[in-house]
Amino acid sequence: MNLNKLKKEFENELTDNILNYWAKEVYDPKRGTFFGRITNNGEKFPEAPLSAVFITRIMWTYAAAYRHYPTAVYQKMADEAFRILKESFWDPVNGGIYWSVNPEGTPVDTKKQFYAEAFFIYALSEYYLAFKDKTAKQIAESMFMLMEKFAFDNEFGGYFEAKTADWEETDDQRLSPQELNVKKSMNTHLHILEAYTNLYRIWKTEESEKQLRHLIRLFLDKIIDAETYHFHLFFDADWTVRSDIDSYGHDIEGSWLLCEAAEVLGDEELIEEVEKVAIKMAEVTKNEGLDENGGLYYEKDGDHLQEQFDWWPQAEAVVGFFNAWQLTGEENYLGLTRQSWGFIQKYIIDSEKGEWFWGVDAELKTLPNDKVNGWKAPYHNSRMCMEMMRRIAQDGEKKADK
Repeated sequence: MNLNKLKKEFENELTDNILNYWAKEVYDPKRGTFFGRITNNGEKFPEAPLSAVFITRIMWTYAAAYRHYPTAVYQKMADEAFRILKESFWDPVNGGIYWSVNPEGTPVDTKKQFYAEAFFIYALSEYYLAFKDKTAKQIAESMFMLMEKFAFDNEFGGYFEAKTADWEETDDQRLSPQELNVKKSMNTHLHILEAYTNLYRIWKTEESEKQLRHLIRLFLDKIIDAETYHFHLFFDADWTVRSDIDSYGHDIEGSWLLCEAAEVLGDEELIEEVEKVAIKMAEVTKNEGLDENGGLYYEKDGDHLQEQFDWWPQAEAVVGFFNAWQLTGEENYLGLTRQSWGFIQKYIIDSEKGEWFWGVDAELKTLPNDKVNGWKAPYHNSRMCMEMMRRIAQDGEKKADK
């Protein structure tokens, strides 16, 4: 496999398709904000609310892209997302960011969902890495302190799901109506891990190191099933498991994010422990989650397989399988990387109107879900491109030549 050619494909996809689409189609210069919803056929909804997840992911994406390509348009998109978060999402009384606002900037849902608070830390850290903006770093540090004060569980460890605007208990902990209403979830912990990893890159303190290490150990000791090497998804406060769902996209995503976290900490013993687990998770994903057409299924709930192929598990499969190849040198993982990317190119990318579709069904027909909405941002696919560009540039060719 010619990895330089593959790297060029990811570069072109990132700049010519994904980032170009979001700058031209999703950002509205007349209103100075982003469209919160766009359908597959290009219909735009200027009145659609903006979610914190959506805007923080845009901010992270363009800050990260600027580090590869320092262009004015990428800085403007990152700046605009940061401005919107400060002006419209930031709670001036209690701190933290609201879950959603309307396009004019008034709050729609003031709940403090720690999944979204973590994404703000992730985006702020990346913004600092790109632009050395001291305000972003200061807010990231204060967000960490808020997370540790209000989200951290001092009794059982880990982090709760949500609080009210003024950091009080709430009966509704869910990220979305489809999810279980439980105290803790794998998903929130995965993105706090991701956020704290990026924060540690710019703010190495005793406390930030301690909590990042704590998160890695939680995954190794509580969240990963020691028998199946799937993630458990939902828990009570005391880590009693509350679900029987295998999420293939999260498994493969988590396999490489855990490696990244351990590498950033720089603990060789922990790196070795995490890498062994990551390889097993990638192998399980390969054996159980991949369809013969090359796509990665969304999830399996008990005996029921959800037979559709959403965009984000495909993106994470590309990075996760490449990571497994880097760790093992086994050529089949490199083949799976190419296979996953080929599936994306054939079924997920909208080569006519730009960006990626939400996914395809079991018959490989495009799902009618929105192309842009509160959950559909440029983060998974852009990050896939940038991760692959970085990994191939650093040591991909060297390993391929062995």
